[in-house]
Amino acid sequence: MDHVEILPAGQLGKNFIPSPYLPAGQDEFYLRNSQIPQPHPAWRHLRADELEQMVKNGNKADDWDMVLVTDEFEPSQIKNSSFFGLVRIGRMRNQILEHHDMQVSVGITDSRIVSCDIGDDTAVHNVSYLAHYIIGRRCILANIDEMHTTNYAKFGNGIIKDGEPEKVRVWLDVMNEAGGRRIIPFDGMITADAYLWAKYREDRPLLERLKNITEKEFDSRRGYYGTVGDQCVIKNSRILKDVKIGPHCYIKGANKLKNLTIHSSPEEPSQIGEGVELVNGIIGYGCHIFYGCKAVRFILGNNSNLKYGARLIHSFLGDNSTISCCEVLNNLIFPAHEQHHNNSFLIASIVLGQSNMAAGATIGSNHNSRANDNEVQAGRGFWPGLCTSIKHSCRFASFVLLSKGDYPAELDIPLPFSLLNNNVSADRLEIMPAFWWLFNMYALARNNWKFQSRDNRIHKIQNIEFDCMAPDTAEEIFQAMELLELWTAKAHLRRQGRTPETEPLEKIIALGRSLLTGDGKNLADLEVLGERIEKSHRKAVILKPYEGYHAYRQMLHHYAIKNLLAWMEANPSADWTLLQNRLHGPRCRHWVNLGGQLMLAEDVDQLRADIRDGKLQTWQQIHNRYDELWQRYPLDKQKHAFAALCALCGSETFTPQQWKELFRQAVQIQQLICDRVYASRKKDYENPFRQATYRNQEEMLAVLGPLEENDFVKRVRQQTEQFKAAVEAVLRRD
Repeated sequence: MDHVEILPAGQLGKNFIPSPYLPAGQDEFYLRNSQIPQPHPAWRHLRADELEQMVKNGNKADDWDMVLVTDEFEPSQIKNSSFFGLVRIGRMRNQILEHHDMQVSVGITDSRIVSCDIGDDTAVHNVSYLAHYIIGRRCILANIDEMHTTNYAKFGNGIIKDGEPEKVRVWLDVMNEAGGRRIIPFDGMITADAYLWAKYREDRPLLERLKNITEKEFDSRRGYYGTVGDQCVIKNSRILKDVKIGPHCYIKGANKLKNLTIHSSPEEPSQIGEGVELVNGIIGYGCHIFYGCKAVRFILGNNSNLKYGARLIHSFLGDNSTISCCEVLNNLIFPAHEQHHNNSFLIASIVLGQSNMAAGATIGSNHNSRANDNEVQAGRGFWPGLCTSIKHSCRFASFVLLSKGDYPAELDIPLPFSLLNNNVSADRLEIMPAFWWLFNMYALARNNWKFQSRDNRIHKIQNIEFDCMAPDTAEEIFQAMELLELWTAKAHLRRQGRTPETEPLEKIIALGRSLLTGDGKNLADLEVLGERIEKSHRKAVILKPYEGYHAYRQMLHHYAIKNLLAWMEANPSADWTLLQNRLHGPRCRHWVNLGGQLMLAEDVDQLRADIRDGKLQTWQQIHNRYDELWQRYPLDKQKHAFAALCALCGSETFTPQQWKELFRQAVQIQQLICDRVYASRKKDYENPFRQATYRNQEEMLAVLGPLEENDFVKRVRQQTEQFKAAVEAVLRRD
């Protein structure tokens, strides 16, 4: 247990590094001196007149010979303060610093300074205890109870210092409460790294190599000082312990900050506000954490936010994400996640990004086994609606929308872009495939734009695919179409009194494809049932299978032509033959979403092998491999688009006339997108219940703005015209 020791007088600020861990021939300041980016060329002792002025101003020191200053030093700026150990003070002039209308004088007043370096033109006022810190230039530190660094500080990294036992190492238990996917957090970790470490748990050599790489990249020596970058402002805060703070960071009213790295820069300043308590974490560039948030054992990606009492524990929150109010435990969350409501809860999950959690959503909160090792896996675009509750373990395809409901059993939803409904009155589960495409095109099309527009990162270490239609979702659609063919054929056979299980699988799928690609008349009133979708005995009914199937085909057609058009535009002299020759090849069906970046599964396997074999020996080399694959990704996607079009059309090659017809069909689909964006937004204007809150039409238009002036509607119309023009330019080629 903690205890209070008695030490000899005069020890305050000295012997920072215990003697067993001090290298021969070094003093206790050797690491501190190495941390100063530009050591001051002219440290000197106080002159007699300066020392006299310091004492008259109410200052004290256990040894004035250990207080060093520069030639630009005005002792009148230091008052009522105590100094212990080696304290080096930069330029100190009679000047004023201003930040957000708060003005303070440069200098040190009413503070206790223990073995610190104070940068040029810095203000330290009413800091009760400031120990073992290197403070940058033009900083403001005001009204702080305690700010110090221990000799074993790790600044949020999951490492152990010399002489420490393994049990003190900080791990993150992501995706799983029981610790079966734990990872070691480190400064510079991105969601791709976390996924690589947490997902491939059966690959023991890989896990050992990742641990070894991490340990080698961080110094185990004791004695590093905490740092505060240039032009930081820290005010009205209680405890900061073992915190490394980047330049231009703003901290106000924090309760407790312990064992952290806070990245910040002039271009991407981070801010931490009132009542915040953060322990054992790494915070990315441009982050904002305000109003009573609590986070323990966490990583926050660049340009992400915690607000209004959010609780984040044992979790990695990816770039461009915001969590407000709610509780998030044991999760790995990919970039562009939104969660805003106090009564939402997310636990033991991996969410693959571009997600949104509505009020009352409790994801994975109901355990239905005797152990706490269940998980939820949600694809890109996961959106559980209001008051949604699901149990462990569940898996969802990309862009699945859950309507309000208490889902009673485990779910495995393989149909992307679908709507899920728990129909209690009919005691059945309902799934409508391609719901977004059919009925909410405004939201679907807006997703691609909004995620890119909100990406304000300057440090873009994590590569992200923002387009909702990409190789991963295209492959999900192909699988969904095959399931619809299978389930539709089985339903048709059952209606005829035949037993589907006695028929060959290939024959059943061919029958389903024939039914779904026909005119749909044979499907009237046909009850199509999904299989292995819910762990229950009730029906899982597929709503509008015919419409969903054709919507999927339109989505694949548009995806393919859009990417092939990009290739044609990048190769202005290419003809149709060259297009086919360059992009022809087998369809790569297995893709991995590695932290928001899509990769071929075979490339991920090669990456893992190269890490195991020692070809990639540092995290930087691993990140460089990510970047290499990202540079190749556009071509990989275009090759996949060509193969997807071939599979969709049932042909390996096309004549020039066929190519032109395929491109013209894509124009029609783009126009359909434009029309449906307008129509789905128009419903909001025509809904009589929405109109009921306004006195008249004029008031509604004044509040909402005219539909024709909607920014996104105009944007899609402009994109449609550009798409048409680009296609026409391609069609004019010989």
